[in-house]
Amino acid sequence: MKHILIICQYFYPEQFRINDMAFEWVKRGYKVTVVTGIPNYPEGKFYPGYGWFKNTEETVNGVEIHRIPLIARGNGKLGLIMNYFSFPFFGFWWSLFTRIKADEVFMFETSPMNQCKVGVRYARKHKIPCYLYVQDLWPENVEMITGIHSPIVVKPIERMVRKIYKGCTHIWGTSPSFVDGIRKYVDDKEKDKVSFWPQYAEEFYQPLPKVEHKGFNVIFTGNIGQAQGLEILPFAAKIIREQGIKNIRFTIVGDGRARKSFEESITKNGVWDMFEFAGRVQPKEVPGLLAKGDAAFISFADDELFAKTIPAKLQSYMACAMPIIASAKGETARIIKEADCGMCSSIGDAEELAFSIITMSKMAQERIAEMGQNALSYNKSHFDKKTLMDEMDKYLK
Repeated sequence: MKHILIICQYFYPEQFRINDMAFEWVKRGYKVTVVTGIPNYPEGKFYPGYGWFKNTEETVNGVEIHRIPLIARGNGKLGLIMNYFSFPFFGFWWSLFTRIKADEVFMFETSPMNQCKVGVRYARKHKIPCYLYVQDLWPENVEMITGIHSPIVVKPIERMVRKIYKGCTHIWGTSPSFVDGIRKYVDDKEKDKVSFWPQYAEEFYQPLPKVEHKGFNVIFTGNIGQAQGLEILPFAAKIIREQGIKNIRFTIVGDGRARKSFEESITKNGVWDMFEFAGRVQPKEVPGLLAKGDAAFISFADDELFAKTIPAKLQSYMACAMPIIASAKGETARIIKEADCGMCSSIGDAEELAFSIITMSKMAQERIAEMGQNALSYNKSHFDKKTLMDEMDKYLK
């Protein structure tokens, strides 16, 4: 039985796709061990029942989970910095003394990238393959979040990224643009070890019978963070109201660090009566909530990094046969156009976004349903879980 050691700062009960991948590998006959941190994403504080010395070892769906200490993200930049450095720090000491013996390492990289130093070090010490699945591009992600572009800061991060990539047997990016971005930091003779492997939606993401509701309901699900750029939505809502249209509503499912600024934008534009917050829910509840909507919403902050991104929620929406309204560009805009499953406006253009929402709200129900079915078909053709996991097996076996 092959033993996969997953290194990821975030894992169940935090909600990331690596959870489903780990559980699937157990079903496929692998032994799976996860080394992760104490759950605190996205609220920034430890989940109830967890702490430095509380619930550090558990087994979930056959996956053995080992939690090492870290500092919670908090709500400020200092807390986030401490969080980013604490996991690899404690991971270094874990790697010195652990008795876990695995056949291969798999790293699921969301920021911070330096968490991967733990997996690369373990793989090198035990002379085993080391695989990396990149969700966030570094140093681009750091530059976007901090606004710092000084070589004094960026160059050391680039050296760290090159060293991590050098220590990997194979690397996957979540979009073709990510593959190009990763290859910039890989030696010419090793560029073939970088390939595209998109995220998939878990099986519970599927179309459900529509629930009757009043008006045209646009639903957003997921993290409310700086990267999502949701502040544009209240501005679009104000434009919609000024045009005398009263049947459009917005449902926000989720929570995050930027919720306060998002709510302030709603207040500033005087459109609270057009918004409803459902709060943070379990992923399995999302399809039922989407069934109460007419379209699903995706947006990004205005940064070139997000032009390269295929957000995980895109696959989730498509798997639920949802027409999509997006304020996006690059990979997301390309997929929506290829699939003919929605409307996409320029990032930051509230007037264009308002036009898209109004236009879809006035479409015939047959056309809206057709876009939903197009989304579902595209998802089955390009993001099918079994096909993708079978492809991954070729490397792991």
